[in-house]
Amino acid sequence: MLPATEVDLTTVKLRSCGAILVGKANMHELGMGTTGVNPNYGTARNPHDLERYTGGSSSGPAAIVASGICSAALGTDGGGSVRIPSSLCGVVGLKTTYGRTDTRGSLCGGTVEIVGPITSSVEDIILVYAAILGSSPSDKISLHPSVPCLPDLSSHENSSILGSLRLGKYTEWFNDVFSPDISNKCEDALNMFSETYGCKILEIVIPELNQMRMAHVVSIGSEAATSMSPDLQDGKGGRLTLDSRINFPLFNSLSASDYVAAQRLRRRIMYYHMEIFKNVDVIVTPTTGMTAPVIPKGALKYGESDMKVTGNLMRFIIAANLLGFPAISVPVGYDKQGLPIGLQIIGRPWAEATILRLAAAFEGLRVETKQPASYFNILKRN
Repeated sequence: MLPATEVDLTTVKLRSCGAILVGKANMHELGMGTTGVNPNYGTARNPHDLERYTGGSSSGPAAIVASGICSAALGTDGGGSVRIPSSLCGVVGLKTTYGRTDTRGSLCGGTVEIVGPITSSVEDIILVYAAILGSSPSDKISLHPSVPCLPDLSSHENSSILGSLRLGKYTEWFNDVFSPDISNKCEDALNMFSETYGCKILEIVIPELNQMRMAHVVSIGSEAATSMSPDLQDGKGGRLTLDSRINFPLFNSLSASDYVAAQRLRRRIMYYHMEIFKNVDVIVTPTTGMTAPVIPKGALKYGESDMKVTGNLMRFIIAANLLGFPAISVPVGYDKQGLPIGLQIIGRPWAEATILRLAAAFEGLRVETKQPASYFNILKRN
């Protein structure tokens, strides 16, 4: 299952491996939002509660995987657009290192967005990831990736490898959530993991988080406005929903100086993170600062722009996009309303194997699982 964007090279690779592509799924309009609301084409509903959002922007793909209709889907992640809906729908979502998979499926065609898989398990994530490895030669990305490798989860050395890993946690940031259920469940998962494998959880501090968010907004906004400029100038902007019509004038107001300043911040923030990665192997956070929000009355018809919700949903996901790091969201439980909670694991550049190994281990320790209220077991249907 695909979002309603072009991901040609990736789909060619999947077809060559025998994958059957069954269709495209609705998403947040143009991928420029975090909830999934889309009055023009239809808003995807969360299978755990049909009155709540899936998260965005790869909304439909996450909902379809969570509801059992497909075992895997593709999305693009420029600002958490794979990881946010995966967390809110209780499935697994992988954002690879920038350049590890294709970037041509993205709206922005820029420096923050990349194609990634959404699946019901870490094992399926590994299968899809292995199939779609490699970016398009036309991307002309001047990076030198390490040779891709996959974790051998059946190895007798797996436990000792997990025990040797150092997990970085910035407690003040980790606990900055809308609902304490989220930080509590993620904390419980970390404690269980540490007790089981004996690994170290180290306290870290990440400077300039607010500056990082601003640099990301300027980067993705400028790149999206540039990509969409021909269509918007042709008068097609009037067909867009209200939140898109708010976003693009804001993005178009950004100057070249703003963009250059954002890239200078990006370089400085990259330095901070790479210094942190000298002492830890991964950084762990909740995936989102809130669970699936209720769809307000009127939003299905008119759309909405709620910056408070956007801030809560994007609170922890920016670094992977702005700095190009690999990151994965894996379910670790539910809040008091029965809504899924995701844990995010952020790795060094090209360290997909490490975060996949960790995600599989967290998945194996998960003691609380339940089917969504809206679920289809296609294997039992005639």
